[in-house]
Amino acid sequence: MTGANYLLSSGETKILIDCGLNQGGHYAERLNFGTFEYDPKEIKAVFVTHAHIDHTGRLPKLYKEGFRGEIYSTAPTKDFAQALLYDSEDILAREAKRESLEPLYTKENVDQVLTLWQTAEYGKSFKVGPFKITLHDAGHILGSSSIEIEEGGKKIVFSGDLGNVNPPLIKEGEMIIPDADYALIESAYGDRLHESESGRRVKLEDVIIDTVRSGGVLMIPAFAMERTQELIFMIHELMKDQRIPSVPVFLDSPLAIKLTEVYKKYESWFKGDIERLISRGDPLFSFSNLKLTRTTEESKAINDVPAPKIVIAGSGMSHGGRIMHHERQYLSDPQSAILFIGYQAKGSLGREILDGAETVKIFDEEVPVRCRKVEIGGYSAHADQKRLLEWLEPAAHSLKKAFVVQGDEGSSQALKNKIEDELAVRAEVPTRQESVELV
Repeated sequence: MTGANYLLSSGETKILIDCGLNQGGHYAERLNFGTFEYDPKEIKAVFVTHAHIDHTGRLPKLYKEGFRGEIYSTAPTKDFAQALLYDSEDILAREAKRESLEPLYTKENVDQVLTLWQTAEYGKSFKVGPFKITLHDAGHILGSSSIEIEEGGKKIVFSGDLGNVNPPLIKEGEMIIPDADYALIESAYGDRLHESESGRRVKLEDVIIDTVRSGGVLMIPAFAMERTQELIFMIHELMKDQRIPSVPVFLDSPLAIKLTEVYKKYESWFKGDIERLISRGDPLFSFSNLKLTRTTEESKAINDVPAPKIVIAGSGMSHGGRIMHHERQYLSDPQSAILFIGYQAKGSLGREILDGAETVKIFDEEVPVRCRKVEIGGYSAHADQKRLLEWLEPAAHSLKKAFVVQGDEGSSQALKNKIEDELAVRAEVPTRQESVELV
């Protein structure tokens, strides 16, 4: 279950780190409609690590229930969150209607949240009440942050989601500050290692070639932000280098198309070799084989294009979105393939498929799964176990405790054990609503 939301208080001042939607199954999603475990009116500020909905998705609900403080993040995070929150509002409204619940929030609530949103730069500290705040580059997605908070001589760092080694577009994230007293560290991939950079490129190349040769459709459920832009860039590079056949590539996600425009706005945030490509006039996110399908009619027309073809569509866990229509069409085709390039939470349709379900239910229809299933962990925007330990290691001598969060039970427990065994740091997997005094 996801849904990052941490309350930090000192004296009269209460702040939040993230305020995300719970995702990953019906029970988790019902939690979004419950009341907060604190009074939103008492919150002075919210610090957002990055724009993904499991870190921002309940901010409008927070406003709706009385929050009038300030929200802080990097500039790209604010722009991404604006697009994601408006998109999420529409999805949540349909979900609330289906469950006979009051809508979580309205578009007006999103408008109101954005009026409270301030931007901050990496490495430039500022004060909110007694708290000194510094944002550091987490390397997860463009504009993502780890948040360092200092108060009363104690220092705690919230990792946010940490990035993979040598991401295709953005710079690698910074390591933890070496004198932290406490750390909350994510653990989405706390029990596994990713493929090497060269391995993930080869694997992507292979699955495309195999699917094209068999005359099938390659379905890629992709998160609208970062993974989609990385994929477009990599597929373009492979076609330019004549490593893969030239076939139609559909980006079937209005949200991903909007977010790609935000990426173009912040091209100066990319890593050096990507900036050099841009300076030479190489368009990163457009090429002749790429077709952008914004409307429902354009999306449906993809079915009329003969295979082989590649379809990139949201959502990344096949938990809603246009990818489900393509899965209903092609999961039963042995010549086709589905490629997972991101984390699949328990309870999601993507996880069911990946775990080997013989049939899945899509739009109340039982669909056989006969296509090939391929996973490339190396394209995940999340750090793997090795990278998580590397992030924490510089502060191992000073840490009083590490809190392992934001992962399935097995991955969190595995990372906790590694932290204790390899770094000799006390670690805990906290439970929901648990309170801890930092001394």
